[in-house]
Amino acid sequence: MALWSSSSSSLLPLLGLLSLILLHPTTTTSAIRLNIIQNPTASAAIIPSFREAPAFRNGHTCTQHHYKNIIHIVMPLDVNYIRGTMAAVLSILQHSTCPEDVSFHFLSVHLHPEISSLIKSTFPYLTFKMYPFDPNRVRGKISKSIRQALDQPLNYARIYMADILPNDVNRVIYLDSDIIVVDDIAKLWGVDLGDKVLGAPEYCHANFTNYFTDAFWSDVNLARTFEGRRPCYFNTGVMVVDVDQWRKGGYTQKVEEWMAVQKRMRIYHLGSLPPVLLVFAGNIKAVDHRWNQHGLGGDNLEGRCRGLHPGPISLLHWSGKGKPWLRLDSRRPCTVDYLWAPYDLYRSSRVALEE
Repeated sequence: MALWSSSSSSLLPLLGLLSLILLHPTTTTSAIRLNIIQNPTASAAIIPSFREAPAFRNGHTCTQHHYKNIIHIVMPLDVNYIRGTMAAVLSILQHSTCPEDVSFHFLSVHLHPEISSLIKSTFPYLTFKMYPFDPNRVRGKISKSIRQALDQPLNYARIYMADILPNDVNRVIYLDSDIIVVDDIAKLWGVDLGDKVLGAPEYCHANFTNYFTDAFWSDVNLARTFEGRRPCYFNTGVMVVDVDQWRKGGYTQKVEEWMAVQKRMRIYHLGSLPPVLLVFAGNIKAVDHRWNQHGLGGDNLEGRCRGLHPGPISLLHWSGKGKPWLRLDSRRPCTVDYLWAPYDLYRSSRVALEE
């Protein structure tokens, strides 16, 4: 059962529940000193410091640890969003019945040893691997969108994960870095995709035509793209993907073909999302909406505060411009940001240096 529901008119019950699941204050922590990444192709970036997370162990109902039981989670890894990544990982482990069966696969443009050490120090018992994503794969293929963050090469890595991951990884859950899971991730993993390549919550009430330009809809051939389908919007920040079927179907190339069309004539505005919609919308496995309470970061231009949608919640997603850690640090948080805060392992540089 999911822990939270937004059906209440007040968030106070939710915050009261959050206080019950805060990390135990006696947990041993170790400070990680600030480090500077020296990169010849990018400006130096400061790696933040994090508290060590508790050790999460499998419950008595878990079967014997076996590769067939492994839940594979793919996430992008960027030093600018690593605070969100750490909180997301903690939330997944904390709410998993069998946390030792969860394996993380991080996609990163820069495989800095400091980042790997940071993850190991924060989660000493975590099973994870890091994979390089070569930005040259999308060089010349990315078109400028309405927000600069959407134009970063790593934002497109999800399209190439079938090529990056080992062949023995045949099914994954892809998650963005700005999420918090408040339910057992095994429930999402257990979604039956049937003959579909991809599963995600669909939002058929959204005006689908808004995701593409007038140039797209006015072109007779392009407008026929969705014939035979009932296309609905879905958010690519939370997806269950049959990686084997993705590889066999050549879906990376199909998405790239639409990116090439976008370079010739502007048919959309939103980065890596629309070309995936063009390939898959109307042909995915619909997942319960509780698995992506998205839009908590507001719109893509101003990031204004938004409330929770009615209904049960298993995953909170700060998609949009506003990120909870930035709004909390600026002392201008939205109410929903307090739901993210209990999972924040960030240790300020002042505290780390004092210890």
